[in-house]
Parts: sequence; structure tokens; C-alpha cells
Amino acid sequence: MLIHPWDAARDDAEWQQWLSVHDFGQLAVNGPVGEPPFVQPLHFAYDPSRGEALTHLARPNPLWGALEACPDVVLSVVDDYAYVPGPWQADPDVPSEHGTPTSLYAAVQLRCRAHVVDDPDEKAVLLNHQVGHFQPEGGTARVAADEVPFGRQLPGIRGLRLEVTGVRAKFKYAGKRTVQVQDRIADGLAERDGPGDAAAREHLLRRRA
Repeated sequence: MLIHPWDAARDDAEWQQWLSVHDFGQLAVNGPVGEPPFVQPLHFAYDPSRGEALTHLARPNPLWGALEACPDVVLSVVDDYAYVPGPWQADPDVPSEHGTPTSLYAAVQLRCRAHVVDDPDEKAVLLNHQVGHFQPEGGTARVAADEVPFGRQLPGIRGLRLEVTGVRAKFKYAGKRTVQVQDRIADGLAERDGPGDAAAREHLLRRRA
């Protein structure tokens, strides 16, 4: 992923805060030689204090063999995206039709070392942590090995602890454009008010403050 200086995260807090509320991504695992990578959509819970993301997958998932052969993986998360029509980006001294269309988006790529969790008690801890992240209000029984209602389902899944070894974070929100062009983009997003427009506009205004 290309990251220009004006699109880079300002500090770790920026991407960590964003990741705390964007917890669905795609896990890319190297495939066998000559084959494309496995790409698995999944929910995860990122823990900045431990520098790891926790998740789980069904035991029949075909990526396990590839994961064990090469545990270095990438967890990719992209959201808050919006399409920007060319006229919105045109400089004041050129015709509007000469403006270049572009995309706005936030993206975080976590390079990780994957650790498979098969111990029933450790899987229960992992699952309870995930449920606590996504469902802090409760309402679901805790997982415990050999106990109802979920203990009998533990053999059907494998836990995954993704130890973060590197981070690439990008916030592409017209950072190199003039204030006049940024204002035009922000106004256009507000008027269009399509899916993702409000979030993209918020990032654009936040990052130039």
C-alpha cells in the first residue's frame, strides 16, 4: 500500500482509535507455491495493550494448513471510503472538468505472526474476550470447556492470536489539496450524503484541524 506523507497516520493513537471501532477485516494468508493467497473475512478484537488481535475460525476452514506452513500474515481493514468526482478536486485556475476523480478512505494493515489456539480453556478465554468486545452489554452465556451451552462446540473451532509485528496506516482525505478544494470536497460530501460520505467528511475536517 502506497502511503504519501500527507496520508500517513499522525501517530499510533490515530490508527489505534480508528481500529477500536473498525473490527471487521480480511486476513491474508500465503497460499501454496504458485497459488494465490487465502483471504478470509472475519471479525476480530484488537488489544493495543498487548499488541494483538484475537479471532477464531471453524476447524474445517481450508486456510489452516497454509497458516501453519507460513504464520506471517496480514490483517487488512478498510472503511470510511467515498468516491470524489473530478470537478470537486479541480484547482481554481483550471476548468472543472480537468479535476481528477479519486477515492477517500482509511486503511490499516497489521502484519502479524499467527499463533493457533487449540487448548479448550485458552479457546474459552479467547472467545469470552471477543464476545465482551462486541457485546459489552452481556446477554450471552460465558464459554467454559466441558460446560453447557458452548463447551461441546469448542472442538469445532480453532482460536487465533495475531501478534502484531508491523503496522501500515493510511488516511487518504485530500491532505495535499488546498483549503479551497478541501472545502469544496467537504461541501460536496455533505450535500450528497451517501453511504460513507459523513465519515469521510469527518476525517477530512479532523485531519486538517
